Amino acid sequence: LGKKPSALSGGDMQRVAIGRALVRRPKAMLMDEPIGALDAKLREEMRAEIKRLHIKQGSTTIYVTHDQIEAMSLADRIVIMHEGVLQQVGSPSEVYKHPANLFVAQFVGSPVMNVANAAVTM
Repeated sequence: LGKKPSALSGGDMQRVAIGRALVRRPKAMLMDEPIGALDAKLREEMRAEIKRLHIKQGSTTIYVTHDQIEAMSLADRIVIMHEGVLQQVGSPSEVYKHPANLFVAQFVGSPVMNVANAAVTM
């Protein structure tokens, strides 16, 4: 609280932005890549902070990210889209264990799932 805005770190600025949004007690929040520009250590800390605040607030949060680790660790439900087309909706576990198509299978998980073309004959 004693720092000027220009003296805040990237993580502190994100915390302030999230705090400002939460003060209003919204029923729903849209977070578009809120921690994408932070370094890996700070992203991990902020993921935990966002998850804790989400649970405490009990509000709906739509969280946009291209980072599968973020999505899998934060979400109750995941929506996978490709070129504006819905590919799959489900829990992180469901999407990971039962991908709806090849795109989802290759997109979700770290490391990326290996896929090989094969012909089955009987």
